[in-house]
Amino acid sequence: MQLLRRDELPMPIEEVEHFTIPLADGTRLAARRWLPVGAELAPVPAVLEYIPYRKRDKTSSRDGMSHPYVAGHGYACVRVDLRGSGDSDGVLTDEYLPQELDDGLEVLAWIAAQPWCDGRIGMIGKSWGGFNGLQLAALRPPELGAVITVCSTDDRYADDVHYMGGCLLGDNLSWASAMFAATSLPPDPVLVGDRWRDMWFERLESSGLWLETWLKHQHRDEYWKHGSVCEDYTAIETPVMAVSGWADGYSNSVFRLLEHLDVPRRGLVGPWSHKYPHLGVPGPAIGFLQECVRWWDRWLKGVDNGVEHEPTLVAWMQDSVAPALDTTIRPGRWIAEAVWPSKHVQERELALGDKGLSPVAVPTGESGTLPIASPLSVGMYAGKWCSFTATPDLPTDQRDEDGGSLNFDSEPLDEPLEILGAPVVELTLSSDQPVAMVAVRLSDRLPDDRTTRVTYGLLNLCHRDSHGDPRPLVPGETYKVQVQLNEIAHSFPAGHRIRVQISTSYWPVAWPPPAPVRLSIDPSRSSLRLPVREPHDNDTRLRPFEAPVGVIPPEQTTLAERDYGWTVTRDMISRESTLETIKDEGGYRIEDLGLDVHSSTTERYSYTDRSHTSVRGEVVGVRRFARDEWEIETVTRTVLTATETDFHIHAKLDAYEGLVQVFSREWERTVPRNLL
Repeated sequence: MQLLRRDELPMPIEEVEHFTIPLADGTRLAARRWLPVGAELAPVPAVLEYIPYRKRDKTSSRDGMSHPYVAGHGYACVRVDLRGSGDSDGVLTDEYLPQELDDGLEVLAWIAAQPWCDGRIGMIGKSWGGFNGLQLAALRPPELGAVITVCSTDDRYADDVHYMGGCLLGDNLSWASAMFAATSLPPDPVLVGDRWRDMWFERLESSGLWLETWLKHQHRDEYWKHGSVCEDYTAIETPVMAVSGWADGYSNSVFRLLEHLDVPRRGLVGPWSHKYPHLGVPGPAIGFLQECVRWWDRWLKGVDNGVEHEPTLVAWMQDSVAPALDTTIRPGRWIAEAVWPSKHVQERELALGDKGLSPVAVPTGESGTLPIASPLSVGMYAGKWCSFTATPDLPTDQRDEDGGSLNFDSEPLDEPLEILGAPVVELTLSSDQPVAMVAVRLSDRLPDDRTTRVTYGLLNLCHRDSHGDPRPLVPGETYKVQVQLNEIAHSFPAGHRIRVQISTSYWPVAWPPPAPVRLSIDPSRSSLRLPVREPHDNDTRLRPFEAPVGVIPPEQTTLAERDYGWTVTRDMISRESTLETIKDEGGYRIEDLGLDVHSSTTERYSYTDRSHTSVRGEVVGVRRFARDEWEIETVTRTVLTATETDFHIHAKLDAYEGLVQVFSREWERTVPRNLL
């Protein structure tokens, strides 16, 4: 990435590192802004990022790279901490609450009324900020003129970090624990004065155990419908750019938004993990900030730059690669579709047979069905549901998992085959248990037999007809179900094989059923439907992306190096297998603030042989701030286990000033399992 000095931007800018926005109930939200010099006399459009990730310290480097660049192109950029986060007043008790959206409406109105704003505002955000950008757009505030939503979703139940196909995701625990740690942190005493401790203790006492809330809503109910803009796409009347990456957990929503929104829209999907595209890994990263400026210029300034005439979807067609954990660049090429769904994508069906994938149905063996009862080891090498680092949290060689799966291979391909969209696997099956899940992977098998996962899907078979009204299976009864895999763009070369892998567990990506399951699959009535795409001229006429740029961020000094770990172990005496991940962000000093910051998280997921009730997840987070004589630390620990009938949560929060423990609280909660 090329980093620019501020004097290299088209317009000189000025920054206010901290100010507050007053709300009607007396709450003040902490904010930071970057303005073109002279904006008070010549107002400009504004761009808002509204998230809970501490603008003063945790996101200061990223914010300082991105927002000044946009401001230097004629925009007032405002970065606001949600109520109860960072240096804002209040307590944060959950995601996307009505209070958050009400506050957001007030923030938009306040910005529009400032002398430096001309009344037009855009919203941008990755993940949380991508969510609430869509959610606020659906409320139709008059000030909001356009949205850029990155790594977000339109469906909080079916396509978020909590549940997938009605299965409980392991990342639900991981994310709940991350927010448990984040909401335990105080504001900066330099900004809020002596009341910092009272604000801190209010957060420690009142933020709550979000994991319990999410576990209580195991089906699609009103809780999840709130904030899911898919409930009424017509509510959004502003132009939307939707962005994600194939290694991210949120690529599917890009395609649904393109299909269902009736506004100017653009979709962009690269090879990236959960990152902004100018910081994207695996690469290639792109000049995303330049793309943002073009979007804002068109929809906030009315510049006739042709954005609305460009392809609706631009995506990275991924070349086939051998499975690897050190991928920094994912080979491929950019492709384009004028509209989505595209006439250039046609469905091709392959039958599942006892001899493998075939263009036509082939007879099964004498048994008529093929059984599968997977060990809990299937999934230990699957990576994360949502990759944050792109190494080492991506899937490894699928042969590590295939011994516990039912595998169907095609013959070596005679010619290349490219797919774009969501493959679907239709299965005719029966179960020996009333509660069961199925995991389906689509992989690229190389001529040397190494196997790379292309995409996958999960289905809680109790949710075969409805996420809102699931029904138990009748053991032995035959069902026809469809498993939609994640959207993907992938090129299978000639000589490679397409492989479908089916398993009855995928731990710790998803929590397993209450008891071991044996599925019987009838391959003669099961199939794979591929979204096959033929290359066309639009691909060669694409406007090339510029190289990634940013502005030199605030100076930071490294105090301790980062340490990432990803280890699978198996104790042959206890028969316990464990996946341990370490994400130690190290320590650094923000020189302008004289503030030292440290953050580390350790996650452990384990099981013992075929005992589904032995499955255990544990996440420990340590967060620390220090300046001169002021030093605080919080340690959070969350453990999730389950019996056949209940989930059990044990959580603990300890807080320290210096070496003195000033707060400690433990939670013990039981949540009944409901067809999960």
